[in-house]
Order: sequence, then C-alpha cells, then structure tokens
Amino acid sequence: MKKVNNSLADNCFLCKNVLKEWLPAVLANRKNYIAKKGELIIKEGDPVTGVYFVIEGNVKVHKKWGDKELILRFANNGGIFGHRGINTQDSLFPISATALETTSLCYVDIDFFKTTLKVNHDFAYNLLMFYADELHTSEKKMRDLALMPVKSRLAVALFGLKTQFGINADNCINVNLSRQDLAAFTGATYETVFRTINELIQEKLIVIKGKGISILNEEKLFASTLEIS
Repeated sequence: MKKVNNSLADNCFLCKNVLKEWLPAVLANRKNYIAKKGELIIKEGDPVTGVYFVIEGNVKVHKKWGDKELILRFANNGGIFGHRGINTQDSLFPISATALETTSLCYVDIDFFKTTLKVNHDFAYNLLMFYADELHTSEKKMRDLALMPVKSRLAVALFGLKTQFGINADNCINVNLSRQDLAAFTGATYETVFRTINELIQEKLIVIKGKGISILNEEKLFASTLEIS
C-alpha cells in the first residue's frame, strides 16, 4: 500500500465518533494509505497489528471456505475491518481483506485503538452496535448457507448489495462486482450463480446492463428469498 497525507476525514468511522479533544491524538497516531484495486490488505492467519477504516472505496472481507472463498461482507465509505481479530491474547486475523477498487484507508495500531476505546465512550458504544449488527448478519448468512437454495441466496445477496450501495443512474446496483465475487458473496460456485442469473433474467426479475444488475420485480424476487431447501 502507498502511504499518503495523514489528514483527518469527516466520514472516517474513527474520526467522526471520538471526542474532539481526542482528534489531535488520532492525527498523531493514524496512518493513511491508498490500496490499489486487487491489493491484499489483510491476510487470514497473519498476526493482528491494527484496525483499518475506509475513507473512500470498497473492500471485500473474505475467508477460506473449504477450497473456495466466501465473502462475508463489504466495507465501503465509512466502514471498518480488521477489528474481529482483537482479543485479550496474541491473536491472528480470522479474515482477509482485499481492495475491490482504489481505496483510501486510515490505519491505527492495536494499542492506540484499545486506548481510544477506553477514553471515548461514544466510540466504544457505536463500535459495540456495529459488532452487534455484524454478528446478526453473519449468523443469518450462515443460516442461509445451510438452508437456502442458491436462487434464494442470490436474491438475498442482491437485496443486500442494493441496500448497502444504492442504485446508479441506470437503476443498477451501484457497485462493480465480478461474477466470481458475486458467487463468493452468495456462497456458491461461479457456474451455479451464472445459471441462476440467467434464470432470474428469463423470469424477468432482473436485467443485466453492461456489468450492472438491475432488479425489475422486487416483490417476486423477495418472494424467492423465502424459499427453504
């Protein structure tokens, strides 16, 4: 990663949640980086050194799942990753993180991060709420992987992406994902997801516009998320 100007950012999860009196300490201890598209930022199994905050861009948080990759979530503007490796003992990152586009990052080492938690109650509270939401999402994803057919999981993935990233001027989900990444987020093989996308197109539930996906019939697509294998 390329180190850049060490300035504060309004949308950084860390900067916007700490006390104003703490911002000079943040400025003195943070490091700003630019990660290129496809660059591995965190490798699963490496020792935990610190926590990353996304200023601008998009990062996939993923882990090994048998002989495949499973994307757990995406961290975009204002997001955080690397925090799940923090505990009271020597710890290793349980996930990997890769930039999906050129991404601006803020990084703080683990000791400063823990000190910030002790000093800044609002930051600690908001992080706790983030943890709770993330745990709920992770548990639901594991349930979906166990019980839902691929068609339902793909529908859930598309709704989740639309909620997180919104839509663009072409009414497509506003994130550029390869079909391989979409498959990894769905928890299925590329070939199965490719076939399922074609099924959804034939059923006039979605349409492909270039590299983008637009949802045509949300009601019927949502109905497919209720299917249990």
